[in-house]
Amino acid sequence: MLQNPQIEVLRGIIAVLPAGPGVYQFFDEHNRIIYVGKAKNLKRRVASYFNREPDNGKTRVLVKKIRDIRHIVVNSEEDALLLENNLIKKYQPRYNVLLKDDKSFPWIVIRNEPFPRVHQTRQFIRDGSQYFGPYTSVVMVRTLLELFRHLYPLRTCRLQLSHDNIAQQKFKRCLEYHIGNCKAPCEGLQSEADYLTYIEDIRNILKGNIQSVLRYLKTRMHEMAAAYRFEEAESLKQRILILSGFQSKSTIVNPKIDNVDVFSLLNDEKSAYVNFLRIMNGAIIQAHTVEIMKRLEETKEELLAFAIVDMRERFNSTAREIIVPFKPSADLQEVEFTVPQIGDKKKLLELSERNVKYFRLEKLKQEANQLKTPRHVVLLEQLQKDLRLKKLPVHIECFDNSNIQGAYPVAACVVFKNGKPAKKDYRHFNIKTVVGPDDFASMEEVVFRRYKRLKEEGSSLPQLIVIDGGKGQLGAAVKALRSLRLDDEISIIGIAKRLEEIFYPGDPVPLYLDKNTSSLKIIQHLRNEAHRFGITFHRDKRSKGALVSELEDVPGIGPQSQELLLRHFKSMRNIRQASVDDLAKQIGQARARKLRDWLDGKS
Repeated sequence: MLQNPQIEVLRGIIAVLPAGPGVYQFFDEHNRIIYVGKAKNLKRRVASYFNREPDNGKTRVLVKKIRDIRHIVVNSEEDALLLENNLIKKYQPRYNVLLKDDKSFPWIVIRNEPFPRVHQTRQFIRDGSQYFGPYTSVVMVRTLLELFRHLYPLRTCRLQLSHDNIAQQKFKRCLEYHIGNCKAPCEGLQSEADYLTYIEDIRNILKGNIQSVLRYLKTRMHEMAAAYRFEEAESLKQRILILSGFQSKSTIVNPKIDNVDVFSLLNDEKSAYVNFLRIMNGAIIQAHTVEIMKRLEETKEELLAFAIVDMRERFNSTAREIIVPFKPSADLQEVEFTVPQIGDKKKLLELSERNVKYFRLEKLKQEANQLKTPRHVVLLEQLQKDLRLKKLPVHIECFDNSNIQGAYPVAACVVFKNGKPAKKDYRHFNIKTVVGPDDFASMEEVVFRRYKRLKEEGSSLPQLIVIDGGKGQLGAAVKALRSLRLDDEISIIGIAKRLEEIFYPGDPVPLYLDKNTSSLKIIQHLRNEAHRFGITFHRDKRSKGALVSELEDVPGIGPQSQELLLRHFKSMRNIRQASVDDLAKQIGQARARKLRDWLDGKS
């Protein structure tokens, strides 16, 4: 089992997590982030840490240290991967350092230079170049770059193609020109204006305008198939499939947005919920949601202003731009408030609003779960109602007798607490005072002995006693309770096997419960468990009794020797097969010889 003192609190948080994509954060007792992870399904992924003992030792240590769980909802699994990467870079959680590869994601860059190059990079540098991404798939990046090379004759060299250098004829055309991959702008064979038309097309594709490209690829695929060039057609088909799922931009990362705060507010009757996103270097690096309890009739503008000032001070934010759904009641020095209507900033605001809605929904679910009556209480309340009991039957005990024509009489008592078997409290009884097959007297004896002892020890008494039997057994049990003056404290009923009638003391008319009700099923479970427990004990005692009775006929073998033989050999069959030496090890050479002679004489 998992060893975490906060396990019930954490399971309460997990129970209300959304089932969509997002990023989760684990916090330790000092409120430090110790792990950041992504998930396609937040609820299922986080729950997996607590459903069973982790196989990995480091993961076991991590789970033991978790004291709080927070999360951020995003649009897609890809966005979750990017946000996870940003948060790991920002906080460098201890267990992510041990378990994760914190490398950067790839970008496609259009260089800020004459005749711009288009290539892949993992370094985002603010040098005036235009970056697109980041991408979670290197395959997608390579597919796009290969596509651009097929569509447009772009240069790949690192030459400084300034107007002066070209005019002075400093460069010579290369192999790329001769194989048709470049038009040799290095020698002035292509104008810069013509080259920039290619760049503009590539820029549009990277922004998401890829329908024309898909049409071109499909046309080429059909042409290749018609010409029986199936390998090339299949290659084009794979590119089409990849580009069909391509998204040129992510709401999680946008290099055009830098050092910006995003706030959204959800106003409720008694509280307001405010979500904060912090954008640095084009990426979300922080997210936090708070609940503000209203004291007076504050306006939403006043609440938003309070939250902005509080969280910017808490997280030491110096952003000069704040994205908000509406203007707050207070202005901040050297800070501009933006209420976006379209574009990337609007998407960030929508993401913040979605997170604050999830936070409020989870808060309400947690409150509902805390107020929700546990299932076992619902079942017991129904049982109390159906049986017309004075008290909720949290503690129930059931009795059953077992004997064969009065031989080896035993009784069993099973205990249910909160509607479930409490097996450590089960008890067996050997009938001591009853001679012959008298179920009524046997029931009176065991009930008296059971509750006399509980009363003397000061132990808790059950709220309900169930007797396996009809009116006779029930009357005997009531007589025992009455002699102990417990008949007014404990409710008692009997259940007959034939028609599952429920009998009450002093009432000749039985109660019939619907066979599909939970109440009858609980009573049947008690009765069946008592019968199973009692009959098992009776069989064991009968078997041992039969064995002892056979050994009693052996001259010179007393009770102590019989016990030694039974304890070691377990059965009469094993004793018959044992050698004199084996028997002698238990009861001595002389008795072993007598037993062996007696056994041989009977065979």
